[in-house]
Amino acid sequence: MKKISFALLVAAMLLVMAGCSDKSTDVEKSTDAGNDKEIIVGVDDKFAPMGFRDDKNELVGFDIEMATAAAEHMGATAKFQPIDWKTKETELSSGRIDLIWNGYTITDERKEKVLFTKPYLDNNQVVVTLADSAINAIEDLEGKEVGVQALSSAGPALESHPIHEKVKKVTEFADNVLALTDLKTGRLDAVVIDEVVIDYYITSEEGVFKKLDGSLAVEEYGIGVKKGNEKLLEDLQKALDTMNEDGTAAEISTKWFGEDKVLR
Repeated sequence: MKKISFALLVAAMLLVMAGCSDKSTDVEKSTDAGNDKEIIVGVDDKFAPMGFRDDKNELVGFDIEMATAAAEHMGATAKFQPIDWKTKETELSSGRIDLIWNGYTITDERKEKVLFTKPYLDNNQVVVTLADSAINAIEDLEGKEVGVQALSSAGPALESHPIHEKVKKVTEFADNVLALTDLKTGRLDAVVIDEVVIDYYITSEEGVFKKLDGSLAVEEYGIGVKKGNEKLLEDLQKALDTMNEDGTAAEISTKWFGEDKVLR
């Protein structure tokens, strides 16, 4: 009887030790995103040219290449996770992704939710219409129907301009592709969108779109890190700084924009 009891005690102790070991491993996985680990990057995979699907359905873009190179500098591998842009901060805070990196505008409101790297790219929120549209200035949006990507910085940019009070209707879309599709089919009169995005479409779909003069908001892109994960933020910023110094960032920028547009 004593032998059986002793055996049961040893088994119980082994189970406790195994449980502690598993917990230790989980903590290590969740806190050490670098050091030969995967860094899960949350992206909007319909946000050309920052991150989007090519003709082979492969994820490509400026931010994709930047994130891949940064992870390598950190001794890690970037794994890209397409997310619903409306839930990006929730995805980050829950730990399902390690970074928000896909044309993510730095705002005071977002600073309350996430940590940001230093800005790495400038951007503007602009208005786009069809090339043959009679709308030629932001003031011409009076009485018109305008589209924006939901929970992007396009909505606040439009709201900050006096024309917002005169617009007939503002419709939110899950992504810019859907908004531009409705513009092309005539269900919208205009779309408020990131300048870096519409410049890409104006070039790739020649003669379809027209960008109005003026900006609704001047912005800067940054990379979002979960609050409390200062170590990952520090390691990532060091990697970005190194990429600026060794020419990696300039090379990627020139490939996608035709010039070095990376902020330093």
